[in-house]
Amino acid sequence: MATASQSQAHWFSAASMSDSAKGSGGDSFEKICFIGAGKMAESMITPIIKTGIMPADRVSIYDVSNKTMDRIRKQHEGIQTSTSIPDAISDADLIVLAVKPQNLPAVYDDIHRARKMTADASSGVHLNEDATLLSVIAGKPISSYVNGTGLKKIARSMPNTPAQIGRGMTVWSCTGAVDTDEKVLLKEVLSSFGKEIFVEDESFIDMSTSISGSGPAYIFLLMEAMIDAGVHMGFSRDTASTLVHHTLLGSTLYAMETGEHPAVLRNSVTSPAGTTASAIYELENGKFRTVIKDAIWACYRRSLEMGGHNSNVGPGRPTAEAGVGALQDSMQEALEMVKHSVPAEPPSQEMVLDNDKESGSAK
Repeated sequence: MATASQSQAHWFSAASMSDSAKGSGGDSFEKICFIGAGKMAESMITPIIKTGIMPADRVSIYDVSNKTMDRIRKQHEGIQTSTSIPDAISDADLIVLAVKPQNLPAVYDDIHRARKMTADASSGVHLNEDATLLSVIAGKPISSYVNGTGLKKIARSMPNTPAQIGRGMTVWSCTGAVDTDEKVLLKEVLSSFGKEIFVEDESFIDMSTSISGSGPAYIFLLMEAMIDAGVHMGFSRDTASTLVHHTLLGSTLYAMETGEHPAVLRNSVTSPAGTTASAIYELENGKFRTVIKDAIWACYRRSLEMGGHNSNVGPGRPTAEAGVGALQDSMQEALEMVKHSVPAEPPSQEMVLDNDKESGSAK
């Protein structure tokens, strides 16, 4: 028998897929290739096929794990599995990169290998130079994919784990080489597993990584703490989990439907000198807001570092320009101190002789 949480997850997934299917048009990519077939790739493959955006026989996957590819092939009859990246991306007009960041150099090498194989008609490999490359990898900037693959049409996205039930939140951007029609197709693909937001400025993707990308982990930690507290009080873990899951779910839906500021909603629950007020006092006293904001800034900085950007940003962190200015000021102050200081006089000859005598007597 399905649990309440499982039923809710199924309802979410079905609703999202149904909405996406309604918006799908007649035009689509000819072939979609996934390099990497982990959880994020799976969360994209399922709705893409089930909503009819792309039939299974026009989707190819490559993963270093044959076990992973076998599992996906059993779930989606007709899907193509490949033994190499050049074979997988052959004739694809959408290439989805879903590998770990440290594996990108090897992927880049294989794409260049596919380019060389294309020149040999007997290889059976054809790299479509007009293909769009879509990355779901955290931290890596668009320039990395342009330089690494030699392709011009690059889209970078940051989805999150709720995409696995069709309720993801994805922020994405792309190069100017991606035309309007292709943007519509990318939007269709990304909205098949949740909500998508397009941003012209790529820097917002690193920012979104710290809120929506890694955000589920913050919620799960809060969820875990609340459930553990309930168990400590005496609830069974199942009951505590149900209480917490539906409290978080209902509160989120309520905030979305009312459109009210969170502070207004919080005040509506908080009676003067009541139980909620006591709890809020402890949260505020424990710097709950500050810890959350610091965590988000730390995540943002790490995303910048992974992309090779300056991570010296945020509250209390001077910008690079300010840092250089501060260094120049301190150096100038040091020079001024040296300029106006009184130089020490060298010891007189008599002092030297006296010291020699003392040294001799000590011997």
